[in-house]
Amino acid sequence: MEQNGKGLRSKPGRWPILPIAPMIVAVIGIGTAMVIALVAATQLQRTSDEAAALRGKALAATMAARIRSVPVDRRAELMATATKRTGAAFVLVDQAGNRLVDEHVSELGHADVMRLLDRAEGLTRTPMGRVCFAASSVSPPMEHLSVMAFVEAPSPARGTARMGNAIAVLTLLLLGVALIVSLVFTRTARDDVTYVRRRIADMARGRAEQHLGAGSAVPLRSLDQVGLLTAALNNLIGRFAEGERDYRDDLRAAAQLDTERSQFLAGLSHELRTPLNAILGFTHLLESEAEGPLSADAKEALAMIRTGGEHLKALIDDILDLSAMETGQLRLSRVVIDIYSVAEDVVREARVQAKDRPVRIGVVGVRGAYAWVDPRRVRQVLTNLVSNAVKATAEGDVLVTVGTRGDMVSVVVADSGRGIEAHGLSVIFEPYKQAGDMTSRREGAGLGLAITRRLVLLHGGSIEALSELGKGSAFTVTFPDETHSTRVPRDSLVPWSDGSVLDEKSIVSPEVS
Repeated sequence: MEQNGKGLRSKPGRWPILPIAPMIVAVIGIGTAMVIALVAATQLQRTSDEAAALRGKALAATMAARIRSVPVDRRAELMATATKRTGAAFVLVDQAGNRLVDEHVSELGHADVMRLLDRAEGLTRTPMGRVCFAASSVSPPMEHLSVMAFVEAPSPARGTARMGNAIAVLTLLLLGVALIVSLVFTRTARDDVTYVRRRIADMARGRAEQHLGAGSAVPLRSLDQVGLLTAALNNLIGRFAEGERDYRDDLRAAAQLDTERSQFLAGLSHELRTPLNAILGFTHLLESEAEGPLSADAKEALAMIRTGGEHLKALIDDILDLSAMETGQLRLSRVVIDIYSVAEDVVREARVQAKDRPVRIGVVGVRGAYAWVDPRRVRQVLTNLVSNAVKATAEGDVLVTVGTRGDMVSVVVADSGRGIEAHGLSVIFEPYKQAGDMTSRREGAGLGLAITRRLVLLHGGSIEALSELGKGSAFTVTFPDETHSTRVPRDSLVPWSDGSVLDEKSIVSPEVS
């Protein structure tokens, strides 16, 4: 059997044994009755022929004995009387085959008479029909005479029709009983199979736990093959239930470990940020030369400290964001903003990042592409994508394209950098994974794209990546447009600090998309 969307069905190519079982019983019963009738008719014919042969011999011997004591002129009368009383035909012949007295077999020729006389007895066909014949010599002194008796041996034998009718009636009675018994057993087996199939279908649809309890056994309703199937199914259900319990225990343990890991990372990150903020604060204070001028070597050392500290701070922020998303603590504060304006700010910052490299960075597309998003998280997504594109492009172009797709705002970040191998595209959005070999991987913990993907999905958008090794990559993200927010008149939108617009009335409490 196999399962599909509509339930369990018989495997194609096999006959359904339950519906045709009564038919099989009927065919076997009728065939058996025909064989019995044929054998009985054959045996009845043989018995009839043997009886006719014995009667012919007896009549021939009796007539031969009577002929000896009867005068010649009364022989014809004697044989006519015997024919009338017995229904047999008699012929009195001499050794030369001449018929002296002939009753009802005058159609036989001389050669036929000689042939039958030589055989003495047997079965033949005459104008009278199928007959058994016997020849008996008359006692001396008339041994040159012989009496031949012909007894009818019909085919089929008498009584064959009555026997056939009796066999047919008996067959119908027995066949009716067999069909009733077969239908009862077939219906019982079908009901058992249907019940087991329904239980399996309920388990497949997840309803067994609601109605019968998880891992409940199927009641054993018979001791036949269906019962064996039910027992095997119960054994499978027990093993499955035990495996499910083990799986759920392992899943709870893994979830607990994951929660503890996230809590540990969050706590550790907070503990690291406190001294790190102090380090960065004192570094900025020293770089301001408030305490006096610094030498060139000291300025270079402070710059290295500040760069390393900011990089470490970015890693800690990534770990905190990932932990918050894994534990469900990250919430979005959505407003209506212009994605094009955010993209311009991100591109402006990226140009500063790549000022010493031959990389052209630009933004094109639709101005006024308003989306219903969290501004801080959208900026984080675009910054991550543009920063990765700049890092992957030693020389060439990085282009950000803003557009619309139905009720979504799309942003495509394309670069002409080194590209990503095909197998690398399947892992770039996983935490702590980076595409490429160890020499080509960028600095970082491999959390940027994983966080980017989760933030996009948290907004209800999508993200996809296309790349060809040596020709660059293109990342496309979509965000819900302003129609997903509470609709407000356009004149109620006021400028935001970065050049986009902010609807103060549309600010809602933190939510998860």
